[in-house]
Amino acid sequence: MQTIIPHLWYDTEAKEAVEFYVDLFGGKIDWTYTITDTPSGNADLVQFQLGDMTLAAISAGPYFKLNESMSLMVNVTSKDDVSRLYEALSDGGRVLMPLAEYPFSPYYVWLEDRFGLSWQLSYEPDLDVPYSFDICLLFSQDQVGLAQPMLDYYKDKLPQARLGRLSYYGEGEATVAAAKLNYAELFIGDQKMIAMDHGYGGVASFNEAFSFMVYVDSQEEAESWYEKVSADPEAEICGWAKDQFGISWQIVPRILMEAYDAVSPEKVKAVNAAVMTMKRLDIAAIQALLN
Repeated sequence: MQTIIPHLWYDTEAKEAVEFYVDLFGGKIDWTYTITDTPSGNADLVQFQLGDMTLAAISAGPYFKLNESMSLMVNVTSKDDVSRLYEALSDGGRVLMPLAEYPFSPYYVWLEDRFGLSWQLSYEPDLDVPYSFDICLLFSQDQVGLAQPMLDYYKDKLPQARLGRLSYYGEGEATVAAAKLNYAELFIGDQKMIAMDHGYGGVASFNEAFSFMVYVDSQEEAESWYEKVSADPEAEICGWAKDQFGISWQIVPRILMEAYDAVSPEKVKAVNAAVMTMKRLDIAAIQALLN
């Protein structure tokens, strides 16, 4: 079961980007909805599937930009398919690590697509599905060295969390002394998250453009998540939170997402107006407006 849903923030291109990704990987769109009267004007929401991963995207203005500090790691069973994906995703984008053989992969590339989302594609012939998708965090700048503390913290805090493979920089491999982990895995149930320290410091830091969304079914469950992931009270707005590692989270009542297809536009508009005034989302208040 997937606990953390990658949530991608675009200026105006969410639907265009999602349609491109879904077509490229043979995924599907679960639903789309347009929220009106937000600070950014109309905001398009999309939930979609790539392989076994659920993702979400929003067009909400130019306030945050995706960067390589968070990427999607895609293992691919076909070498030819890696090349196909590389050609499509790199068109209009930029390559961060060229398509080549590396010590950790026989055929690998790291790139940023034309919408700003970073992808790592790796040939994995023993995979039993065409693609597998994982979130990858690259700790850069003043966050270098926080990969291990982040893994240890969430291993202890999140349900069914455990560490997987840990690989450390050898002597002379990193130019930044604080860099420790060059690859590490955190499993949350069946979901895998990858984390690493940037060995050369890097230039990009985490921001709200790539956040982690969690669906909850009760206020008690929501508060439990806030206690784990909220380290900055000022960042608590409209259900958002930010942890001590700079990662942005969204704690979202499931009834809110289900309402977009189930209730009248007038009720949804009233709920969205109320949400804009909330810090931590109040499930009882949302439910009352939906009834």
